[in-house]
Amino acid sequence: MEEEIPVVICAAAGRMGAAVAAISSIHSNTEASVLFYIVGLKTTIPHIRKWIENSKLKEIKFKVVEFNPMVLKGKIRQDASRPELLQPLNFVRFYLPLLIQKHEKVIYLDDDVIVQGDIQELYDTKLAPGHAAAFSDDCDLPSTHEMIRSVGMQNTYMGFLDYRKQAIRDLGISPSTCSFNPGVIVANMTEWKHQRVTKQLEKWMQRNVEENLYSSTLGGGVATSPMLIVFHGKYSSINPMWHIRHLGWSPDARYSEQFLQEAKLLHWNGRYKPWDYPSVHTDLWENWFIPDPSGKFKLTRPDS
Repeated sequence: MEEEIPVVICAAAGRMGAAVAAISSIHSNTEASVLFYIVGLKTTIPHIRKWIENSKLKEIKFKVVEFNPMVLKGKIRQDASRPELLQPLNFVRFYLPLLIQKHEKVIYLDDDVIVQGDIQELYDTKLAPGHAAAFSDDCDLPSTHEMIRSVGMQNTYMGFLDYRKQAIRDLGISPSTCSFNPGVIVANMTEWKHQRVTKQLEKWMQRNVEENLYSSTLGGGVATSPMLIVFHGKYSSINPMWHIRHLGWSPDARYSEQFLQEAKLLHWNGRYKPWDYPSVHTDLWENWFIPDPSGKFKLTRPDS
């Protein structure tokens, strides 16, 4: 029996085409047996199911999992600056063992990625003993450094946590510590459960509601900050080419085409998404997009 590779991706209302493109890119670039766990809210699940079953994706192996946002009650501060980061599905990655039962190792991907490499390679990422997850460090790639400097990206803990707060200073983590991006995760479910990672993440979510611990300039999503605390010094590394990011950070900061050709995974984190306009390197994303048979989801293009 070849090992099945479980891949968790969220299908969110208003951006469902993202999950479709991500799934399509993974499926097209591997011979491995992949089982997609597509996580949605009750209201969005019928749409994604129809989209898959009425398109060329109908041959994929997938399970649709409903996420109940009630688990987040009392754990999220309302932050008006980027309300999209508070969507319940942003926190699915905190609850992986509750959604996935029978797998030891799991890949979680944000929906705004496409995979150009063979997902088997990412799945084969080695996790050190005692590590529940592997991430990609924010200081790991020279060519992203220029990008980060040019668009004022955050790549240290100071960009995510408010160091004026005692609770944060008490952690003893230097503010210049390199952050990581939890948009691509290779996780070990046994360790995750053993270390009660979900409980720890919830504790920090609750503390943030009470004490407002995250940085006001919040470099990334509200889901990143608790992960930076819980996984500090306790995670393995993903090959940097498996998480080339910041493609959505600015509508005019671009990578070289040759570099993007070599990348195994591209991530449009930031405001400028490839299904919207303006955005950059949209052709690389659109290669994998499959139009919505129901016509509900449409790409936004300058001429549309």
